[in-house]
Parts: sequence; C-alpha cells; structure tokens
Amino acid sequence: MTAWLDFDDFSGLVGEPFTTTVADDAEVTLTLAEATLGAELGGPGPDGTPRRQFSLVFSGPAQPALGQGTRDLSHAGLGVIALFLVPVGGDAGGTRYQAAFA
Repeated sequence: MTAWLDFDDFSGLVGEPFTTTVADDAEVTLTLAEATLGAELGGPGPDGTPRRQFSLVFSGPAQPALGQGTRDLSHAGLGVIALFLVPVGGDAGGTRYQAAFA
C-alpha cells in the first residue's frame, strides 16, 4: 500500500523499525532516525491540498548496503509502503538513507 503520505504520518515514528528484504529474501531492519519538515509547500495531493515538503532519514546496518531505488518497507502501524531511498552516507557502524517528499 502506498498512499499520499505526509509528515504527520512519520513524525511520531522516529526510533521505530521498518523492514525490507534483499535479493536473498533476508530481512533488513532500518530505523527511522529523523523526520524533518520543510518550509516550502510541495505538490497537491489527491484532494488538491498541497503538503509541506519533508524528508526522512533511516539508519541501517553497514552490510548489506542497499542501493538507490524504491523499496517496500514494512512498519507495524503503517503497513507496507513503497519509498524511494537514496544512500546518503555511512561508516563501519551503518548506512543512512534518505527519502524526500515534495
């Protein structure tokens, strides 16, 4: 399920786990590390109302590192959502991924 998501859907979920799978069907857990609300309005939603731009940053393990692309993420409260994740940094302790909403 991918719906019209907004900042309020994620702002209370910082610190919570989201899971995805990799090629060998192994499960990878990403933790929502940041939810940041932007100052600018984005595009209009299905009802014509614009949403504020926002971004999410997830932290994950160093390996396996996920490539840029759309991933189905599963969360206990949101269900399964498709997000386009971009690796934005990392070190031996883990990798960070960003999803941006305009």
